[in-house]
Amino acid sequence: MTGPDLPAWAAWIVVVLALTGAGFALTGALGLIRLKTFYERVHAPTLGATLGAALILAGSMLLLSLVEGHLVLRDTLIGLFITVTTPVTMLLLARAAAHRDRTEQNPKAPPEP
Repeated sequence: MTGPDLPAWAAWIVVVLALTGAGFALTGALGLIRLKTFYERVHAPTLGATLGAALILAGSMLLLSLVEGHLVLRDTLIGLFITVTTPVTMLLLARAAAHRDRTEQNPKAPPEP
């Protein structure tokens, strides 16, 4: 099966998944621009990137599975790496920023746990 042989229902599902995922990623990017403090900014791209990438990868797996004629799971590795690394990176950045704010006596620093 090639691109032109793809059934219309499958093409629509792939398009909806890809556009929805791109919308979530765009929302995360806009949150990064619009939010004021670092602690607010750190959440929007993390959530947007994770959910957006998951939807885009789901569309990619569906398309490749239909084109190649068998279940394609290699894209799950990309999703696994994004799902694991994005929240860990966010946590480490937030902890580093909190430590910096406490050591510099920043009045906007979050309270110590």
